[in-house]
Amino acid sequence: MHRRHLQEIPASGSNVSTSFTWSWDPTKTSEILSGMGVSVLKKEKLGSENTPQELLVSLYPPQKRQKLKEKDKDFVIARRPRLLRETESGVSWDALPDELLLEIFAYLHLIDLLKVSQVCKRWQRLAFDESLWQTLDLTGKNLLPGVIGQLLPVGVTVFRCPRSCIGKPLFKNNRPLRVQHMDLSNCTVNVADLHNILCHCDRLQNLSLEGLVLSDDIIRSIAQNSSLVRLNISGCSRFSAEALEMMLISCSGLEEFNLSWCDFTADHIKAAVSHISTNITQLNFSGYRQNLQISDIKSLVTRCPYLIHLDLSDSAMLKPECFQYFRQLICLQHLSLSRCYQISPADLLELGEIPTLRTLQAFGIVTDSSLQLLKETLPHIKINCSHFTTIARPTVGSKKNQEIWGIKCRLTLRNPSDL
Repeated sequence: MHRRHLQEIPASGSNVSTSFTWSWDPTKTSEILSGMGVSVLKKEKLGSENTPQELLVSLYPPQKRQKLKEKDKDFVIARRPRLLRETESGVSWDALPDELLLEIFAYLHLIDLLKVSQVCKRWQRLAFDESLWQTLDLTGKNLLPGVIGQLLPVGVTVFRCPRSCIGKPLFKNNRPLRVQHMDLSNCTVNVADLHNILCHCDRLQNLSLEGLVLSDDIIRSIAQNSSLVRLNISGCSRFSAEALEMMLISCSGLEEFNLSWCDFTADHIKAAVSHISTNITQLNFSGYRQNLQISDIKSLVTRCPYLIHLDLSDSAMLKPECFQYFRQLICLQHLSLSRCYQISPADLLELGEIPTLRTLQAFGIVTDSSLQLLKETLPHIKINCSHFTTIARPTVGSKKNQEIWGIKCRLTLRNPSDL
């Protein structure tokens, strides 16, 4: 069967294989719907399984129905045998090729797609074709046990599920998932269940686990994704410095890394600055008030000379002495030093010597009067123009934004009423 692959998935760096075989148990669709709190579609009697009720009504436009009513007030549009309906209307779902039905199904939302899969065996097979399931958004939902384990293996490559409550995945086998882009930020999920999801992933390119409790096993599962480009573990906890070191060695291709505000010790800091990828261009290392020292900045700059965006906010131990290392970053364009209170507004003037610098965030150390002076003295640098970091984060801006890392998810629950 020819399969149509969605064009919304970025082609660059994608290793998605098109070979996929899916054997679907007819009883599972009802389980998925129930797991998401959606009512199950009631099956009609034999003879109408391929002809929706809306089609029967559409065969008689309102004008024609009115004329019939005027001729015979007792006239009732009765259900006719299936073959007769198909012959007279000229419309037969059975006559449509699989490719055309797939094109039609591609316009359906998630709940509608699950419901049409209950119409008949053929529609069930097509509704779970991998080409329809490449991007899936279950943001902010309560997912009962088994839902994740049944949906992700269908062929999902982009999975957006932040702020959701995730039950046990209950995978049926140990086959690797095809997910390349995953956002589980701020979910409510058991550590063992999170590990069960991530241990099935070895093709991840972008991953966000912001705000989650992790473990060394989870960090080791992340490490098996050698193609990882962006990683966001901001605010994460409960993993060792040794596991962090091992992951950084394995994920040597990282380009964007957000490890801000983790429960790091000095050992974690040393492991990070000593083994972080030399390919890093965007790094958020903020939130380490006492543990991040000037010597760590020196090691970091030596290891990552091509940094473009560096966030060191809330690092209370940093002093103007670290500016000499910033000047060694020949590509540095964006620098954040907010609430680094040992640096004064006058010290910031020295940063004007960095020719590539375009933005500087210094909230908390720059007063309104000094801000105006800095802007006049450093006109080529935008100062305090953004409150939030974008480094490695999947979605920035409006909560209505349904994209992750620039990829829009097609399959999504449209409204809260869908649940």
